[in-house]
Amino acid sequence: MKGIITKLALIALLLAVCPATSVAQSKALSKAMKKEFQAKKKELKKGGWEIYGSDRSADVVLLTHYEKLNELGDDAVVVMGTATSPIKRVLRAQAQTDAGQRYAQQAGSDVQGRAIQDDQNFEEDPSQSFSHFCSVYETKVQQEIKGELKESYSIIRTIKGTVNGKQGDIYEMQTYYIVDLKGASQARIRAMQAAAKESEAAQKYAERVSSFIQEGFDYEP
Repeated sequence: MKGIITKLALIALLLAVCPATSVAQSKALSKAMKKEFQAKKKELKKGGWEIYGSDRSADVVLLTHYEKLNELGDDAVVVMGTATSPIKRVLRAQAQTDAGQRYAQQAGSDVQGRAIQDDQNFEEDPSQSFSHFCSVYETKVQQEIKGELKESYSIIRTIKGTVNGKQGDIYEMQTYYIVDLKGASQARIRAMQAAAKESEAAQKYAERVSSFIQEGFDYEP
């Protein structure tokens, strides 16, 4: 009986502590995001950036961005794409392509890093076929991740550059995308499967790396 009472007391204590801990963590996150929001506002003003493609104020756009991140929590990844051109209408497409390339390059680096961590002699083929596999994998990731890049906001500014061989004004854009890790993980898996079809060697490597691609690269360095 005494043991039961002790267990009930412990459960009651946990129930009392957990909400308090959750509230404290929520307040800490809110404080950190507010600090990040203020820093971003200063960065935009100092750099001469303006919100592009929205008639909402910078405050509203940025707050909406951080609200999206807060909702997704640990499942959110921010990917930035950049573009420069004297023609404003092409910037968004260029920024999306750049963001896809950045994400794909990181995915390829993760695969290589994990493979080397698991086996220092992973690349045994002097033809560097594993490096080729990673290159193909990056290309496939870039194709697959495009549908997972959800534009959050874009900023634009005018800078000096070369236009038709002469100095002139050009536009510079930064676009911030939010990627849901669950969707991104599926995109990486599809990319791995597509890369595996390239050759028998690719199939061999795909089998060896598929497990940690599906893990989402959640491992200790």
